[in-house]
Amino acid sequence: MSVALVWFRRDLRLQDNPALQAALEAGHTPVPVYIHAPDEEGAWAPGGASNAWLHRSLVALDADLRARGSALVLRKGGSQAQLLALIEETGAEAVYWNRKYEPATQPRDARIKRELRERGIDANSCNGSLMFEPWDIATLQGGPYKVFTPFWRNALTRMNIPAATRLPQTLPAHAAKGVALDALQLAPALDWDKQFWEHWQPGETGAQEALSVFVDGALNGYRQQRDLPDRVGTSLLSPHLHFGEISPWQIVRRLEGARSASRDADIDGYIRELGWREFSYHLLHHFPQTPENNLNPRFANFSWAKPNVTQLQAWQQGRTGVPIVDAGLRELWATGYMHNRVRMIVASFLCKHMRQHWLHGARWFWDTLVDADLANNTMGWQWVAGTGADAAPYFRIFNPVAQSQKFDPHARYITRWVPELAPLPVKARFAPWQSPSLLAELAPGYPAVPLVDLAAGREAALAAYRHTG
Repeated sequence: MSVALVWFRRDLRLQDNPALQAALEAGHTPVPVYIHAPDEEGAWAPGGASNAWLHRSLVALDADLRARGSALVLRKGGSQAQLLALIEETGAEAVYWNRKYEPATQPRDARIKRELRERGIDANSCNGSLMFEPWDIATLQGGPYKVFTPFWRNALTRMNIPAATRLPQTLPAHAAKGVALDALQLAPALDWDKQFWEHWQPGETGAQEALSVFVDGALNGYRQQRDLPDRVGTSLLSPHLHFGEISPWQIVRRLEGARSASRDADIDGYIRELGWREFSYHLLHHFPQTPENNLNPRFANFSWAKPNVTQLQAWQQGRTGVPIVDAGLRELWATGYMHNRVRMIVASFLCKHMRQHWLHGARWFWDTLVDADLANNTMGWQWVAGTGADAAPYFRIFNPVAQSQKFDPHARYITRWVPELAPLPVKARFAPWQSPSLLAELAPGYPAVPLVDLAAGREAALAAYRHTG
């Protein structure tokens, strides 16, 4: 029986995995391999939280393979060199993989495909993570979209969810060898991530369980509750999607099967959120400079404030004196995650009130989020900063106090993550500096005033915007 390498990357699942399925349908014995080559990711090698998740996801994938009679081969080093070494060792005639779309990995993969084919190896790439390839949707003029609504309107006319594929209960054994997982040095040395796993179960099984929990629970009322950080009102599937432990079409199939008159609006609302993920990949593909550069050229000479290490550290540590901002950043540190509404609030505070360049925030999120995804992270930060596609105008500045009063009206989210404010009356927890005597008496350890005066910060941001471009 012929042998094919199945090169796993951001597709750490067995069910509905196009590359694995293609290898099996071609009659090959698949040799599953994961190659750790962070240097090939350019300036955006995975951060600490991503690596911690990856460590556990690889454990889960290997266990799933072993339960079927196979095993995951781990290698470390240059991707092309390791693939060629495995081809030599196994006699593989083909290599299959699912595509990645980052600016550093797209040209690498194209080069590897070309080199393999020149050596007579059948090299095949598949779409294992998106409902729409980034190059398949274009404006009437043939260019990329920069606004979500027309992009999504076009995409919906092309929606074609593939039928589910069945994976055999057994897979052929192979004799290929690799390195031990610890050799990849993915797990944090200081157990920083220890609290994460009270909230998450990496791996394909964890992804399917999270989807079931969502369909049975938070899907009901999703449109109203998705902005409320004091409850589980979202799917919590983003890290599973990022690592390919589940695909968007698996989610859509499940949601379509759960339709009812009372759920239609919530299902459509959630699928639209998946559409934003598709849009972010569309942007990253067509504008590969955006992870580090403003998409909107107007901001090339914007007057960002000089980086202030002390202030940036206070923001990172959740010590800004603005409770909703601090709550979000403390949730991030403890869980590797931050509620999406709160992400926008903390980002706006950094880019608008503090007037720090959005890259400072993007880098921090990149290192601390378990769902750190270059396309989503880039689009999200540029959207809030007003510098990107379909962006909120720069002068749209979130008032963090008003946002917390609207979306966390009982201060439950604030109290959970900033527990030192619990002795204060609920109304005082949104802006404790407005009750200085109470704050000094009941929460003396909390900052007496915000890192930046909200009114002054807003005015400085607007003044900088008026003098831009």
